Amino acid sequence: MLYGRRRVGKTTLINEFCKDKKAIYFVAVQSTMKENLEILSAQILSVLAPNAPRNPFGSFREAVDYVFSMAQRERFVFAIDEYPYLAEGDASVSSVLQAAIDRYQADSKLFLLLCGSSMSFMEQQVLSSKSPLYGRRTAQFKLLPFDYFDSAQMLPGFSREEQLTLYGVTGGVPEYLARVDNRLSLRENVQELFFDPSGRLFEEPSNLLKQELKMPQTYNGIITAIAQGSSKLNEIATKVDIPTSQCSKMLGTLISLGLVRKEIPVTEQRSKKTLYLLDDQMFIFWHRFVLPDLSRITMGLGETVCGEVFAGPLQSHMGYAFEQCARQHMWRALKAQRSPISFQKIGRWWGTNPKERREEEIDFIAFSKETALFGECKWRGERVGEDVLAELIRKSEMFPQFRRKEVALFSKGGFSQALWSRTNLFLVGIDEMFDV
Repeated sequence: MLYGRRRVGKTTLINEFCKDKKAIYFVAVQSTMKENLEILSAQILSVLAPNAPRNPFGSFREAVDYVFSMAQRERFVFAIDEYPYLAEGDASVSSVLQAAIDRYQADSKLFLLLCGSSMSFMEQQVLSSKSPLYGRRTAQFKLLPFDYFDSAQMLPGFSREEQLTLYGVTGGVPEYLARVDNRLSLRENVQELFFDPSGRLFEEPSNLLKQELKMPQTYNGIITAIAQGSSKLNEIATKVDIPTSQCSKMLGTLISLGLVRKEIPVTEQRSKKTLYLLDDQMFIFWHRFVLPDLSRITMGLGETVCGEVFAGPLQSHMGYAFEQCARQHMWRALKAQRSPISFQKIGRWWGTNPKERREEEIDFIAFSKETALFGECKWRGERVGEDVLAELIRKSEMFPQFRRKEVALFSKGGFSQALWSRTNLFLVGIDEMFDV
């Protein structure tokens, strides 16, 4: 089973896997079972019986039985893409597949692949214990967007800073990265993608919500509220003017789609400090900078709007994205055995300093048992100096439960000589982020 959000590259991955194999590749459509059966029949017969008449099978069960029976003789791939469309059109589809698997699995050579973009459907209707297919899968892959490191491999010709910025506005979604033209500058690419009415990402968030959800306007209102700074459940519900219970349920749906995440301070198991944050960099960028200026962009002033974003606000947006990149880097460093400590969890922390009685934030804490690494990230042009280090050490004193404490500093602009002269610091500039 393969699933993941739209545009993440599932179909490309399937096609790459199948290109040197005998394969039936069927993409279900949002239509009647009759139309899907006609398309499926044509695909099956073109591969398994190319010279036979292209008459549709009488039922989905008949088509599946034919494929499974043929797979007793030879090995081939049977890939059903957009499986939720097929299963939603006929509730018996999963049961038919279950019966065929149970009947033929002892001597079948079939490689069956189910793929879907509706993550909630795939998790609840295919993976869950209530599904007829439960316990029959041999593997499952949840395909996620690229991190900053892998995104950069799709962005040749750009500087490391520009690669990080393009990750920060696309969220590492392969389809969006593929639209970047390395013959254009960073600003020209962002302008063409977001600030042109014909741009690929000009209406993308709205289109995605329409494809995935009922009541897309309300969901869009929730996302907009979060993008504008509302992060607590009651704040979001008030901003959108819906009951808290309804808001909570809709937030759960957005979480399942990978657009929102529910976060508590990383060192706490349970907390009343729960925040809801956008978990998709493209959605954050669009709701902050494109949505408020749709009118000006539509009237041909996209270049002006884009210039205003690059003149300052983009730096603030990238500050948040840079923190995400830093946490990704720490996981890569851990895997490469280059992290200052071994850790089990990493994430943001916020709360009250009991000694100074004021609110504090830490960009990330990575920890395991009695050892912790405290991290600070600065997306700014000037070098980070000892003042930033001293502030981070001061904050680390709020955590007596950690006997061993290390610090990590991430900086776009580099570090002062005084920091480089220290031997007990984990300093990561932009170039070092790609040296793992």
